[in-house]
Amino acid sequence: MIIKIAIRFTLMLSVCMLYACGPSSKKNVDPYDVSHIELNSPPAKISMDRHTGPFAVGAALNFNAELKPLDPSPIKNVQLDTTHKVVEIAPGIQFSAWTFGDQVPGPAIRARVGDKIHFSMTNRSDETLPGISMAMAPMMHSMDFHAAMVSPQDKYRSIAPGQTIDFEFTLNYPGIFMYHCGTPMILEHIASGMYGAVVVEPKSGYPTKVDHEYLVIQSEFYVKPDPAGKKFNGAPLYVLDADRLKASQPTHTVFNGKHNGMVKQPLLAKPGERVRLFVLNVGPSKTSSFHVVGTIFDRVWLEGNPDNQMRGMQTVLLGSSNSAIVEMVIPEAGSYIMVDHHFANASQGAIGLISTLSQTKPVDLEHHNMEASAMPQDPSTAQGKMAFESKCLACHSIGEGKKLGPDLAGVTLRRSDAWLSQWLATPEKMLQTDAAAKAMLKEYNNIAMPNQGLNKNEIAQYLAYFHWIDRGKK
Repeated sequence: MIIKIAIRFTLMLSVCMLYACGPSSKKNVDPYDVSHIELNSPPAKISMDRHTGPFAVGAALNFNAELKPLDPSPIKNVQLDTTHKVVEIAPGIQFSAWTFGDQVPGPAIRARVGDKIHFSMTNRSDETLPGISMAMAPMMHSMDFHAAMVSPQDKYRSIAPGQTIDFEFTLNYPGIFMYHCGTPMILEHIASGMYGAVVVEPKSGYPTKVDHEYLVIQSEFYVKPDPAGKKFNGAPLYVLDADRLKASQPTHTVFNGKHNGMVKQPLLAKPGERVRLFVLNVGPSKTSSFHVVGTIFDRVWLEGNPDNQMRGMQTVLLGSSNSAIVEMVIPEAGSYIMVDHHFANASQGAIGLISTLSQTKPVDLEHHNMEASAMPQDPSTAQGKMAFESKCLACHSIGEGKKLGPDLAGVTLRRSDAWLSQWLATPEKMLQTDAAAKAMLKEYNNIAMPNQGLNKNEIAQYLAYFHWIDRGKK
């Protein structure tokens, strides 16, 4: 009897250990326990050995929205140099930017937990590039990796133009992490374009298989025409608007650095395919409500970590420097609109497409704010165009026929500026006294235009845009 009891106890103990009943089992091992995390890294080195040639080098780098497969090397050598250059953030809006790797956003780094990043950066803001020497002066820059666990005073030091900093660190956590310049004023450096993403996969990979992987980075721009009237390639040069920046009033909110990004070149997928989006909101100051029209997020991993899983979500709320991996199935043929559901942000350009067509067909997307025309170079006219597309496209078109209201192509030929100004300022009053306004209301099924609360300057911008259209610039 004693022998039988002993045998049963031994079997029970073996089963318990096999199925993780005990404290020493592998199931209960915390992968984030400090004993499993690499916290040591050698001191950073600063030298005058500057890089030449390409501004971004490394097999782990990704330069566009479609992410390439993970580089298998456990050591990722990454070079991202800083530059000052002019970038087009919207049609006709040439912005004096600061960059990592000579692009905005900077190239994305893809790696896995346990990999070591060997990072090198030369401050090349002193190099004369075509057309920008007059636009911006060299300055101090630095690199701050949210994916790293290191001393900021050592690794994130600012370096002068011509200097190079080298340091390394180990990736301990999976996720989508922001990188950015950490030189004061940090707000100005991020708003000028100095940001990017580090995608860190779990050591064993993701638990699901997908057909496509894309990176979507949301950010804000705060720009104004150069006060000195400088131009770039014949167009007005735009510079950072410090007042709007401090007031958190962006002029553009964009995906992957471009107004209405990924509309003309949509992210491709076929019906029935599973798509994984790596979404990062870098801010620097606004929150994103990321949404894809026409599907539901099957899985959402907040901060890009599969341990933080949510299911069946319609929208993902991301504060500045927050991220998420979202997965979805494309149900049928069509164009699926990626949008910030804070529609004030969408109206400023935070929009893109996942499409089953390599070239999307013209469709009426109303409040999702698809681009209606080319961008005028005059700043006032450009503001009028962007205001029209954010407030008016649901009811009006430019040269594409009637909608809820009239087609506004040729409106300056049909109406005087005085009439249009009064109509834009107080449509409800004109409907009481003006015969033309009353006739238009009857023609369009008694649907009255709401008062948009426009001031004189905003009305002047609308008129400038309408005149630009009617001069044949569409």
